Amino acid sequence: MKTNFISTKQVLFFSLLLVYSLIFTSCSKNIEFKSSNIVPAARGKVAVKKDKNNNYNIELKISYLAEPERLQPPRKYYIVWLSSNTSEIPLNIGQIVGTSKLNVKFESVSSSKPKKIFITAEDDASTQYPGHYVVLETDIF
Repeated sequence: MKTNFISTKQVLFFSLLLVYSLIFTSCSKNIEFKSSNIVPAARGKVAVKKDKNNNYNIELKISYLAEPERLQPPRKYYIVWLSSNTSEIPLNIGQIVGTSKLNVKFESVSSSKPKKIFITAEDDASTQYPGHYVVLETDIF
């Protein structure tokens, strides 16, 4: 006669599977951008994941981001900034390059843990300080 009892090995296996899935899904943190009145249609997410070298991989996915030349006043570039606990001055981590369908992806790596990530519209891609035209920003991580 065959019974339908769960064995101890099966319980242990499923318990370990659950623990591993929780560990791996908690390694990556996803944050939604808050919208702004400068580009109200723009939407996006930031994914931050710590790698084996203790660096932070940052990936942005944004949709409906209008070309910076269409802003009022027009700008030339979108710059991504990272605020961290190690520095009071936000760090310019790169320029966003768009696609024809207004969808963009941006990837960067930082040795500092992000506290906040935001995007500004600028006239100079190498600027060291963010301007006042904040297009998208996250809450504090």
